[in-house]
Amino acid sequence: MAGRRALKAVLIDLSGTLHIEDMAVPGAQDALNRLRQASVAVKFVTNTTKESKRNLLERLQRLNFDVKEKEIFTSLSAARSLLEQKQHRPLLLVEDSALEDFTGIDTSAPNAVVVGLAPDHFNYQTLNKFSWQARYYKRKDGLALGPGPFVTGLEYATDCKATVVGKPEKTFFTQALTDLGCSPNEAVMIGDDARDDVGGAQNAGMLGILVKTGKYREGDENKINPPPHVTCDSFPEAVEHILKNLL
Repeated sequence: MAGRRALKAVLIDLSGTLHIEDMAVPGAQDALNRLRQASVAVKFVTNTTKESKRNLLERLQRLNFDVKEKEIFTSLSAARSLLEQKQHRPLLLVEDSALEDFTGIDTSAPNAVVVGLAPDHFNYQTLNKFSWQARYYKRKDGLALGPGPFVTGLEYATDCKATVVGKPEKTFFTQALTDLGCSPNEAVMIGDDARDDVGGAQNAGMLGILVKTGKYREGDENKINPPPHVTCDSFPEAVEHILKNLL
């Protein structure tokens, strides 16, 4: 495409794109293997804050996906990087299963709040002790609220503006590409969320491929500008498009 360099990297969303909870998208494992045989780097990027990278890796491996821990970049990864940069001491509103990704971070006398998807911790007692943002996510029983509405409540209570470190923030995508040695115009993002995955990636200078699985709803491709580079039925179809048209 005009103004774009040869494709060097593919960023792939996890929940809703490769799998929905403990069920893989049909054909996704084989499609990933085919993509790995091409001359591109692969990284898995997710706003999931319920689990540590290790837990995510174990889940993917149980579903027979060929993934290495160093290939996973999460909102937890981005949040830890920001905490270390700012030298903040956080109150961690994350699930216990995610806490290991903050090992070594000073949490005494908190002067910041990190908000992940942690329904059990969103109660008055915890919140009164004193960021990531997602509006909703896909479960087997339908759509569920993400932490975004609670972040808005904390912004109101503290009269402070939260810093969002996950998708669709431009810095999230550029951070994910940093150790791959490529620029945004050499990369493509595959995801099921038109705004966060595709819109965010394209605002960062990447191509975005929307897949009609997970949280996708009819007409989502028309809700962002510019629209997705292409909309595909599933991850395997997206990989097929990349192999035939972008390499």
